Amino acid sequence: MLPTLVLSIALPTPLRRCFDYLPIESTELPAPGCRVTVEFGRQQLVGIVVSHNPSSDVPIDKLKPIQRVIDLSPCLNEEQLSLLEWAAKYYQAPIGEAITAALPSLLRQGEPAQLAPQFAWHLTREGLGLPAQSLSRAPKQRQALDALITHKHIGPAQLAALGLTTPPFKELEKKGLAELVELDETPESAPQSLLAEKPLQLNEEQSIALQQISLSQYQCYLLEGATGSGKTEVYLQAITKALEAGKGALVLVPEIGLTPQLVGRFQRRFNVDIVSLHSGLSDKERTQGWIQAKEGKARIVIGTRSAIFTPIPNLGLIVIDEEHDLSFKQQDGFRYSARDLAVLRANRLGIPLLMGSATPGLETLYNAIQNRYQHLRLTRRAGDAKPPTTELIDIRGQQLYEGFSSELLQRIETTLAKSEQALVFINRRGFAPAMLCHDCGWIAECSNCTAKMTVHRHPPHLHCHHCDQQRPTPRQCPECRSQDLVNLGIGTERTEHNLKELFPTTPVIRIDRDTTRRKNAMENLLAEVKPGTPCILVGTQMLAKGHHFPDVTLVAILDIDSGLFSADFRAPERMGQLLIQVAGRAGREQKPGNVVIQSHHCDHPSIQSLIKEGYHRYARRLLRERQLAGLPPYQYMALFRAESKRPANALEFLHLTKKLLRQSVAASPTMQYIGPLPAFMERKQDRYCFQLQVIAADRQQLQHLLTSVCLALDSHALSRRTRWSIDVDPQDMS
Repeated sequence: MLPTLVLSIALPTPLRRCFDYLPIESTELPAPGCRVTVEFGRQQLVGIVVSHNPSSDVPIDKLKPIQRVIDLSPCLNEEQLSLLEWAAKYYQAPIGEAITAALPSLLRQGEPAQLAPQFAWHLTREGLGLPAQSLSRAPKQRQALDALITHKHIGPAQLAALGLTTPPFKELEKKGLAELVELDETPESAPQSLLAEKPLQLNEEQSIALQQISLSQYQCYLLEGATGSGKTEVYLQAITKALEAGKGALVLVPEIGLTPQLVGRFQRRFNVDIVSLHSGLSDKERTQGWIQAKEGKARIVIGTRSAIFTPIPNLGLIVIDEEHDLSFKQQDGFRYSARDLAVLRANRLGIPLLMGSATPGLETLYNAIQNRYQHLRLTRRAGDAKPPTTELIDIRGQQLYEGFSSELLQRIETTLAKSEQALVFINRRGFAPAMLCHDCGWIAECSNCTAKMTVHRHPPHLHCHHCDQQRPTPRQCPECRSQDLVNLGIGTERTEHNLKELFPTTPVIRIDRDTTRRKNAMENLLAEVKPGTPCILVGTQMLAKGHHFPDVTLVAILDIDSGLFSADFRAPERMGQLLIQVAGRAGREQKPGNVVIQSHHCDHPSIQSLIKEGYHRYARRLLRERQLAGLPPYQYMALFRAESKRPANALEFLHLTKKLLRQSVAASPTMQYIGPLPAFMERKQDRYCFQLQVIAADRQQLQHLLTSVCLALDSHALSRRTRWSIDVDPQDMS
């Protein structure tokens, strides 16, 4: 009798192990990476087969058989499984949660991993033979016709990326010039050339950077380029080299809002299938894009953080745009860094990783200084564009109108008079950060968090941006019944309102989380800016990330001071990155740009260093400070967080954690335990939050310590009375 093979299956549970099941005798043995359904307690769960084992720690007669095999071929290949197993161990995450996080939600639910029929617009024989001057009286139809001549076939995703709509194509269909066909039946589905448009001419710095990128081996490249220096064109031409070699490319971007713009630029450049993967898509769209990538139908994948786990056959290049961005680190659940996993994935595949930023993260910059990464620099803007000039306005003692000095308002008026555009940056959304009673001093606070409620006008309500609690705006003070309620401070909504009053004939366009919630809202707002007519953009850091506004010549930063005095050791780095990124939106083409910064602390060393020396030297000064303080990247950090409705439970849990840590490795200069301490926001979502920092000189020693302590904590009764988590290499200390 042949020995019975045991299936080790990863299930989406908080337990840090796989579970053993028996195969079904009547079906083919599911390979590692295949999905199966199993009985787990009283639940039926979808799991992933991780391995086949000859035996189990559990007696064979006690093991249950799997219920159903979902996949005939693996959803996740050997490379993906290995990457996810490593990530689960390093980030101290349950293996089942880590592996299932790599799948689109419909596949987690057991839906078939197969492509739905793909339909696209395609020119008929009559359309192909149409004279060049045809449809001159129907410009939108002519635009649709030209797009089909260039791209051969255009599906729903390409329509959005190219800024086109369906009605002109339907008009072409009525005239017999175009038809909607299933993609596999389209004879011209494989274009003759990879490129749909001619690449831009590179300047000397761009050419040198591109020549340094080798596709034949693993190497991390840091492309540090000033804002507007043409980093994206270097990405495009590096990807062209990968496509010409018959390989695919993965491009990671930090924000959903950037994805449609980047996809549009890639669609205009390449004659290959491109998919985007991000949370702004419907579950069906995301699943279909993921399957297209897995089956090799999409040569280029553009996505946000979780796209790092996408299976891409013959992957030849990974690109990370704005690599410094905090959004590449998952902040809850499976707390992984997509940037760091990209390094590991590229290393294992033996392919290059290209990371670009005008303001590199200090960890990345440190690796470049240590020669672990090859450092490529672009010091000047592409074309004839010049760096913007920067001015400080000292607002100490000045009378401000709703946050604006008279000098700044004059600058905005002068900019608009020249038929140019202005951008006003304020990193707080809503109408006002707080509401106060002028008579008794009552402040509207969130009942769940140690935070003030933000005032919103449209619709009128108070909103906590930490736990999402909302309640109606009060008409009188709940303490003294006074109706003299004052809105303190300014947010994007209030700034928009005030600018509309000051400049009634000028469009004011607000871009923040509130105005871009709906699908395609970001693209529609940016379309208002694109014509170049005078307008004022108002927004948060969403405006700072990669946007190209050729007619914005003035960037006004209302308040940079909050980043100067934060308790988070990363705050000076974040402040510097944000200031440089926002400033980089000004003067990106022929028109000269100007950046105006209002501050109560114009003489602060950080502000002076940034303006006089630039981010490159500023970052090196911060690195020296980190080295003296023994902070990352010179040492390694993990953060235990505990939260409970009873603060004593959370504190008791962290004291237990500290005791277990000390029992394993005594505290010393090379292994420090700091805390338990209240979190920066001590109460959030009606739970009291505390944290314990672990700082180690040796990464491997830290990993061994965390693994043993997490297993011990899992089995302790206190862990069931407290919500706790561990964050390895934390990027957000709140």
